[in-house]
Amino acid sequence: MFTPKSIAIVALLVCTGAAQADGPRLGKAVSAEELTLWDSSVMPDGSGLPAGSGTAAQGAQIYAQKCTACHGEKGVGGSASALITRGPITSINGGEKTIGNFWPYASTLFDYIRRAMPWQQPKSLSNDEVYALTAYLLALNKVVDEGAVLDATAMKQIKMPNRDGFILRFPDRI
Repeated sequence: MFTPKSIAIVALLVCTGAAQADGPRLGKAVSAEELTLWDSSVMPDGSGLPAGSGTAAQGAQIYAQKCTACHGEKGVGGSASALITRGPITSINGGEKTIGNFWPYASTLFDYIRRAMPWQQPKSLSNDEVYALTAYLLALNKVVDEGAVLDATAMKQIKMPNRDGFILRFPDRI
C-alpha cells in the first residue's frame, strides 16, 4: 500500500528528473544580433534612446499619413483617443488622460510610439520618424516649441507637465 510519504517521495523524484531533462529542443538559440533588434527598452531617464532626430514639421507630415485615421486631425481624437490636452484630469475616465496632462516622461512616450504605433504595423517606424512624431505631439501639447529638434540629448531635458503627478514605487531607478 502506498503511504502519503511514499507518494511524495516518488513525485519528488519524478519532478527532479523532469527538471533535469533537456527539454523538447524547439526553436533555435537567439544570436546577439537578433537579440539587439528586440532589446529596445527606453527608460524614463532617457537611457536607451537610440540615435536619430526629428522636428515637429517632419512629424506633422508623418502624422498626416500614418496617424490621422485613428487619432484625428492634429490629435483631437477619432476612433482612438485624443492626444492633445483638453484640460485637467477631473475623473477616472481614461479619455481625459492625454500626453500633455498625464504622460510623465517624454522618453517613455517615444518608447510607446516606437513599439506600438501605428497599431496595424507596430515597430514599423524608423527612429527618425519616431523622434519627429514625438516632437510633433509634444509641440501640439505645448511642451516643446514647434521648431525644436528632438534627439536623445534633447529628449532627456524635457520635463513633462505631469512629471510630479506620480508616486514612484522605486525612486532610485529613475
